[in-house]
Amino acid sequence: MDMKSVEQPNALVDHAAEKADAAIRSTQRATNNALDGLSATVQDARSHVSPMLNRASEQAAALAQRGIDAVRTSSQQVREKAVQATDVTAGYIRNDPIKAVLIAAATGAALMALVGLLSRSRRD
Repeated sequence: MDMKSVEQPNALVDHAAEKADAAIRSTQRATNNALDGLSATVQDARSHVSPMLNRASEQAAALAQRGIDAVRTSSQQVREKAVQATDVTAGYIRNDPIKAVLIAAATGAALMALVGLLSRSRRD
């Protein structure tokens, strides 16, 4: 075997190895570029989503506060109306005590009659 016939396969192997190394480096560069692009996209998305989440959180807090304020206002109005109804009732009783007692007695009798009817209909 001559030297040239031994060198040819070695040269082919070296050439194939160089091509394989070049392909690996090219793949690594492409992968790194893709990962860099993906990282930039994730950072960009994060920078857009974060303000939206903050805004949504602020809006939810404002909505909750408005709900609390509405409940307070409604509660205050109910209290005021209850006090007003109590005052009107007390004034009515003061002005016409006999009529108030008769109305209360009639209402009590009507309720007792209704309870009696309901209890009988359940037994039947």
